[in-house]
Amino acid sequence: MIKEIVQFLETVAPPALQESYDNAGLVVGNPETEISSALVTIDVTEAVVDEAIKKKAGLIIAHHPIIFSGIKKLTGKNYVERTVLKAIKNDVAIFAAHTNLDAVIGGVNTKICEKLGLKNCKVLQPVSGRLKKLVTFIPVDFTDKVRTAVFNAGAGHIGNYDSCGYNLEGTGSFRAGENTDPYVGEKGEVHFEKEIRFETIFPGWLQSKIIKALFEAHPYEEVAYDIYPLENSYEKAGMGMVGELEKPLSEPDFLSLLKKTFGTGCIKHTALKGKNVTKIAICGGAGSFLINQAIAAKADFFVTGDFKYHQFFDAENKIVIADVGHYESEQFTKELFYELLTKKFPKFAVRFSEVKTNPVFYF
Repeated sequence: MIKEIVQFLETVAPPALQESYDNAGLVVGNPETEISSALVTIDVTEAVVDEAIKKKAGLIIAHHPIIFSGIKKLTGKNYVERTVLKAIKNDVAIFAAHTNLDAVIGGVNTKICEKLGLKNCKVLQPVSGRLKKLVTFIPVDFTDKVRTAVFNAGAGHIGNYDSCGYNLEGTGSFRAGENTDPYVGEKGEVHFEKEIRFETIFPGWLQSKIIKALFEAHPYEEVAYDIYPLENSYEKAGMGMVGELEKPLSEPDFLSLLKKTFGTGCIKHTALKGKNVTKIAICGGAGSFLINQAIAAKADFFVTGDFKYHQFFDAENKIVIADVGHYESEQFTKELFYELLTKKFPKFAVRFSEVKTNPVFYF
């Protein structure tokens, strides 16, 4: 079912991580529809829908959503409306994972780092305000069971450590009413129980999953818990990445590596600095908003797309900006989709779109 594909991809790239302007997710189609194959692409156009129809692919999986802003009418007046109409008429569903796939480790930017052979990679601009803290109170004998359930649901990760939590022993009190079935204590009597105050951290988009795990593992009829929003940075998600080359390269040699890797017609770049290149900052798509973070990371090069004329001045001779093109920087997303889906669903047919959707040409 389409629903299974969507649920898996949204586990890999949680929709909560998409930017406010984005429209990731199932854009067209019924999630309950059974399909046997999917077509992966960067963009969705009429030609891509035609290809999906020809190849009998019931689902198109794209990086860029076909619909960004609201559509009030479907009259076919532009390529977006014509593409959506054609998909609906031919029962072709459309799914997109965009800035949410950019933001996760293992996503678009990780794939670019792999293609360039970078090591020691980390997120360039981690997200903040996406973490929460769970505080709950557990009878002593059930502490291990509840902690394990909550950790298995995704809580307790700090950097490269997992199962992170804090435990403090104390005494809880409560009185069960008439319409209760207390695990300990008697109805109408105040009861005191040795409990563990347990605290742990988790990504906000996992909240429902973690609370469900807490309730299922906890023995109490009424589970006492608190959730606090945190402003901490979350190093496992964010925009862009920074890493290091296995061996330093000269600037011309690194530009040649970029041109070969991305297959671009040309590379726009700022003035070279005449030194070897080791540390590289990257961002798939339009990454000019990360130039200050790239400089702060002491990167030698910032590789991205869609830099405007005046934005090149922002290099300030502190870094070399290399604009390889928007499509070129994101082209490996098709491979990423393929690898994720064939590993999870080995009997499901995943096909690469053969339509080149890049609207930019080089003469």
